[in-house]
Amino acid sequence: MDRPVRIANCSGFYGDRMSALAEMVEGGPVDVITGDYLAEVTMLVLAKSRQKRPGGGYASTFLRQLAPVVTRIAERRIKVVVNAGGLDPAGCADATRTLLAEAGVDLAVAHVEGDDLAASVPALLAGGHDLAHLDTGEPFTRDPLTANAYLGGFGIQAALAAGADIVITGRVADASLVSGAAAWWWRWRPADLDALAGAVVAGHVIECGAQATGGNFSGFQEIADLTHPGFPLAEVDRDGTSVITKHEGTGGAVTVDTVTAQLLYEIGAPGYLNPDVVAHLDSVRLGQEGPDRVRVSGVRGSAPPPTTKVAITGLGGWRNESTFVLTGTDIDAKAALVEQAIRARLDGDPGIADLRFTRIGTPVEDPADQMAGSSLLHVAVDGEQGSAGRAFSSLCVELALASYPGIYGMGVPGSGTAYGTYWPALVPQDLLDHTVVHADGRREVVPPPPVTAPHESEAQPEPEPGPYDEGATVDGPLGRLVLARSGDKGGNANVGLWVTDPEAWPWLRAAMTADRLRALLPEAAGLPVDRYELPNLRAVNFVIHGLLDGGATEARRFDKQAKALGEWIRARHVPIPEELLPGYHRE
Repeated sequence: MDRPVRIANCSGFYGDRMSALAEMVEGGPVDVITGDYLAEVTMLVLAKSRQKRPGGGYASTFLRQLAPVVTRIAERRIKVVVNAGGLDPAGCADATRTLLAEAGVDLAVAHVEGDDLAASVPALLAGGHDLAHLDTGEPFTRDPLTANAYLGGFGIQAALAAGADIVITGRVADASLVSGAAAWWWRWRPADLDALAGAVVAGHVIECGAQATGGNFSGFQEIADLTHPGFPLAEVDRDGTSVITKHEGTGGAVTVDTVTAQLLYEIGAPGYLNPDVVAHLDSVRLGQEGPDRVRVSGVRGSAPPPTTKVAITGLGGWRNESTFVLTGTDIDAKAALVEQAIRARLDGDPGIADLRFTRIGTPVEDPADQMAGSSLLHVAVDGEQGSAGRAFSSLCVELALASYPGIYGMGVPGSGTAYGTYWPALVPQDLLDHTVVHADGRREVVPPPPVTAPHESEAQPEPEPGPYDEGATVDGPLGRLVLARSGDKGGNANVGLWVTDPEAWPWLRAAMTADRLRALLPEAAGLPVDRYELPNLRAVNFVIHGLLDGGATEARRFDKQAKALGEWIRARHVPIPEELLPGYHRE
């Protein structure tokens, strides 16, 4: 093929818009449609689902998305590549074939496996692979519920090259869905590092669906129609350069800033790791090519590391929670009374491991309605089921007639549940049995990368910048000048900050040091903070280690995945150079 391949996205998570696949099929020309259904927390969800019922180990919503449009997919010869296989890609592939047979549609279905290492953990440990925690270095000693290695895209390439119309995978790296499809179209090989890196960046941009077209975007008020943003697609060229766009007439927008926002989402160091290549995000250049068309170019790639991440999940202790509504005057005293009553019963209980009280919101003075005069007190408890389960719930209910005036809660407290644990580690790529099971049952082993190199910048933050003459300043929210996107990286949180105005970049890189971030984010006091610069994007990225405890499944923070962390930081006041503010007339 000598035209760019048009690769669309129809899912950013398990539970995303059900109509998105149909919208991408019917909205305009596409060659491949990808869907990302997996996240760290999703593997635990699927494991619990599989325990409750046979066949519950894959994302069943994919089948419901596929059913209404499968005939049109066949007519238009669109390839479909999804990681909806989760913990059971073979089962998902079989269910897909059943759906096709019932619809009378003849499409070839292949699946990719080899990521599931749950049964291999004892052998790995016995073989000297300690599966040390990526953040703490602690060796693995737990009982795994799931253990899935992140695979690259060449299994997807092999499946498509052999004639598959639909490819179901388990835990491939999110961007591998796109890079594998692009590698099939262009017949790339492992040595095509720059091209692969470009496709990985394109995959990272579109993998989260409408986040690339204005969803969760700091500048959302600049976008005309965000009620139903279109899903993104990437036109990937032979050299890996791409154009991010969307179907004509759909909502949302594709701009340099919406793409920047997604580029900064859930990243660490500028070396973005994929099992097939390291894509260097500090080499990325963005340009607005036209309405809803952003060109991504200049991406450099280098040899992948010899290891890949394995995400291990398990079950932890028991967790329960209750939320009280505080209304009117004396809010502090009312919250203190609840805390005193609960601590009087639970402090010293050996079955309680952690007890936290979080205040949410502040009532306004002279409120015009009751809700404006209310705030919340969230109480969370971890421990053994006997203490943190129904006993905790009963204690909260018993306060109904025996505590502060106006007491009521957000629903009746339940009995709680076992929370999940997350353990990121590394395994050598050459130990994986990365395998394609073709539509005819033939099995094809995908070899590991022929050339690898240790990743040199895994824990090397950029040096702090020098001083900057701010001149006259105005105290105000950082968000007057700065956009942000934040998210989770296991137990760590990342927040990317960037400016649209080139004149503001020297100020941002000088002003936003790790110490300044800690000052704006008191929760980060005492936590390791890595800082990285991406000058082409006029951005700095921070990784705050340990802010989310062990990860989204066990975080005790109310914002468990740090989704709103960037917006909170934008609301914090800093001295802003007057000459950089909108409306200031420079000489």
